[in-house]
Amino acid sequence: MSRRGNCHDNAVAESFFQLLKRERVKRKIYVTREQARSDIFDYIEMFYNSRRKHGEANNMPPLAYEKLEEFKQRSV
Repeated sequence: MSRRGNCHDNAVAESFFQLLKRERVKRKIYVTREQARSDIFDYIEMFYNSRRKHGEANNMPPLAYEKLEEFKQRSV
């Protein structure tokens, strides 16, 4: 959690939740909590982590970036 004078601790989480709301949640109406959970899980696992490009990861999806970093570590 952020504390006084250290406002950047939550920046990544706040950015993620802002994107989640803008790209997924505000565009749909969920009838049940289970439907919402399932849809948000699909968004995170099927799109956000595997296909959506991230600036902090050299414009690569997080899974591809992690594989690249793992490959670099093995080759050293």
